[in-house]
Amino acid sequence: MTPSYYTPNPELDLILERVVPVSPERVWRAWTEPEQLKQWFCPRPWRTTECEIDLRPGGRFYTVMQSPEGEDMAPNVGCYLEVVPNERLAWTAALGPGFRPVAHAGDELIFTAIISIEPVEGGSKYTAIAMHRDPDTTAKHAAMGFHEGWGAALDQLVEVARTM
Repeated sequence: MTPSYYTPNPELDLILERVVPVSPERVWRAWTEPEQLKQWFCPRPWRTTECEIDLRPGGRFYTVMQSPEGEDMAPNVGCYLEVVPNERLAWTAALGPGFRPVAHAGDELIFTAIISIEPVEGGSKYTAIAMHRDPDTTAKHAAMGFHEGWGAALDQLVEVARTM
């Protein structure tokens, strides 16, 4: 369910929405337990090698991804904005822990994400929204394979969540 305070903007937002055959509680655990998240967070053959979660508004969300060749990518550091257990998780790379603004290089992909989980018969309705500052950033994220990559990661999340 998209939060009532937010209306998606098709020029600035990318959305992945799907019904998955796992409970909201399992989707939540996959998103909020570091050892679970590391198993699915980026599309294979990439890997998430580090993850830190301080699960509270203002808390740190930190991941490091590794290429198939073993190269670590720059860390992804963000700040949780909203934490509603088993329903919604929002974070941004525009802020660091404690809601502190952070400096970014001009070519970094900065976005705010909202993950919504809604119970439905047989599982969960999963909605991921990536909010961008301008149409160019939205287009860049789409061209990088947002739908394919986030979709593949969601498939992996389902694999992990089924084993919990």
